[in-house]
Amino acid sequence: MADWDLVKKLIQMVKEEDISGLAIEEKGVKYEVRREKGGPAPIPHTSHLIPLSSSPVPAKTDEDDGLIAITSPMVGTFYRSPSPEAPVFVQTGDEVEPGKVVCVIEAMKLFNEIEAEVRGKIVKVLAENGKPVEYGQKLFLIKKA
Repeated sequence: MADWDLVKKLIQMVKEEDISGLAIEEKGVKYEVRREKGGPAPIPHTSHLIPLSSSPVPAKTDEDDGLIAITSPMVGTFYRSPSPEAPVFVQTGDEVEPGKVVCVIEAMKLFNEIEAEVRGKIVKVLAENGKPVEYGQKLFLIKKA
């Protein structure tokens, strides 16, 4: 359960220190407050911490058509390429092998490579480039080879 007094203090600290955000962990819960430049007041959210070294685990999709989902192992911002001018890691129709980097997720200025865990073909990209993703959110669907 969220400690709302702590969240209020974090919001106040972000405002007073004129920083873009901060994150802390308390009792197994991660509190993160971010402020977009020129945007509205920061919106706090919480999520359970997972180790950053954790790799995404392929999850069966709701459909029974042999598709495997690559899910986000953390809360962060989804990027399809390593930089704005670089080509995307993968696109629909690409073949992937276990260990192939399919995207990066930026969390607290750290870029975490997300790798395919199965051999197959990318059938669909579910996440939008540059947009936030949640822990466990489906990023790609793969037709297992």
